[in-house]
Amino acid sequence: MCGIVGLFLKDESLSPRLGTMLSDMLITMTDRGPDSAGIAVYGAETGEGFKVTVQAEDPETAFDGLADHLSGSTGQPCNLIAKSTHAVISTAIGNAETLITHLRECHTGLRIMSTGEAMEIYKEIGLPRDVSTRFNVADMGGTHGIGHTRMATESAVTTMGAHPFSTGADQCLVHNGSLSNHNSLRRKLQRAGVHIETENDSEVAAAYLTYRMQQGRNLGQALEDSLDDLDGFFTFVVGTKNGFGVLRDPIACKPAVMAETDAYVAFGSEYRALVSLPGIDTARVWEPEPANVYFWER
Repeated sequence: MCGIVGLFLKDESLSPRLGTMLSDMLITMTDRGPDSAGIAVYGAETGEGFKVTVQAEDPETAFDGLADHLSGSTGQPCNLIAKSTHAVISTAIGNAETLITHLRECHTGLRIMSTGEAMEIYKEIGLPRDVSTRFNVADMGGTHGIGHTRMATESAVTTMGAHPFSTGADQCLVHNGSLSNHNSLRRKLQRAGVHIETENDSEVAAAYLTYRMQQGRNLGQALEDSLDDLDGFFTFVVGTKNGFGVLRDPIACKPAVMAETDAYVAFGSEYRALVSLPGIDTARVWEPEPANVYFWER
């Protein structure tokens, strides 16, 4: 079944409250997916570098001395901030590719959750309230974010199987539904050089959008393309460094509602996810039309 939320802020004064609002929205959707939960937060860019968020089964051992090791191995300073089972590793933008390659080849016990200049992803097995509390999401500010609480239907309940899925820098996707052509599309994308780690159909959707954007399409155009190339039923909420998009398949059997004010654009699988947002009583509220791309960009 799964529950999805998303929030794109227009009013910068709300930025310090992004984590709190997004967490509250996702917690309201708990009964739609008790298996795992995750949130992607796009923080205001500092212009100071590149971030890689990683997860470890044994964080105390995995993160001890890791920053110094990575600094020595990549030849550029790397800093690390640990949050429970996750850590955010930051470095210069010019060192990003070297750092990611080294992590994948030499630290196979670490799982890369996200990469980019603005985005951090935190996800684990468990209920939204527990996941949000574990990573202090309510204290995080930013420009926009998306969240997901999962009811697993086609793959195992694991951290890597939780949403959001990220297959490109500052790009992520959450999905409610099921894709029927994900196996053949996964092989095609992997041959094209897109990195895919799991057997989850939702990661294939994220990878497809990454591939299309690598070809020069923006997020809105990539979502339009997916209507021709993805088979199945789906509701997607997608984030990029500057953008926020929503798409439902042509049948649109998965529930969705949106709200927009001068201060924000919000998405929820059900209206109750939106009721605590400021100004919701005067917001324009509507159900996204099937096969229609909704796309905002700053």
